[in-house]
Amino acid sequence: MNYGLIAGNGQFPFLVVEGAKKAGASLAVVAIKEETDRHIDEVADNVLWVNIGQLGKMIDFLKKQGVEKAIMAGQVKHVQIFSGAVPDMRMLKMLWNLPKRNTDSLIGGVAAEMASEGIELIDSTFFVGDHLAPHGPITKRPPSDIEKENIEYGLLIASEIARLDLGQTIVVRAKACVAVEAMEGTDAAIKRAGELANGKLTVVKVAKPNQDMRFDVPVIGMPTIETMAAAGATCLSVTAGKTLIFDRDQTIALADKHKIAIVGS
Repeated sequence: MNYGLIAGNGQFPFLVVEGAKKAGASLAVVAIKEETDRHIDEVADNVLWVNIGQLGKMIDFLKKQGVEKAIMAGQVKHVQIFSGAVPDMRMLKMLWNLPKRNTDSLIGGVAAEMASEGIELIDSTFFVGDHLAPHGPITKRPPSDIEKENIEYGLLIASEIARLDLGQTIVVRAKACVAVEAMEGTDAAIKRAGELANGKLTVVKVAKPNQDMRFDVPVIGMPTIETMAAAGATCLSVTAGKTLIFDRDQTIALADKHKIAIVGS
């Protein structure tokens, strides 16, 4: 079977390429000029570069490559879609018919267009399941009692904002919400929390209540830990089985170095 990859920014697309090679799968890659790391050409054999609004060109390429199942991996910034995209007719028609323009609706619309051409969008972690966070403590240091209370409180709030598709992360101190993620992303929300509060912060990052694993899967990595350390955050809770850990060994080692607890909840 031939697989397709729609590659956004960051490390995720590279993990998918690596996982597909290990599985011996054929992979056709659509790279987005405004987002995808140019080094994708060096690791993938079959790459087409498109502008962010060229939905028709993307689908035509995947069909010509005989792709039956496709994966979306890597973020495409929401603001790019609205401010940077020059949509082709297929994208314009899809956008026009959307009931709302949040992340789920936008990517769901793309998935529907692909499905109409016989291309199924599948779980984005299909080739990278070994990078998902497990249940329980992930670092040497488990959360303290105070951090556990922050997590318990934070899960209630974070799950609600995720349900509303506003963001997936909140930052808590002493069972009070310091910062809520919106369009700026996790690291920016953590940094803002560090500017507002004086350390002892707990970061809670969640999957949506009905997380569609085909897209927008929560991700953490070394930049997350570096940002937390700079902000005075001491604990990170992520949704087990639905959160990807990039550079897993290095990320955990960095958290241990800064005495930051990571736990899969």
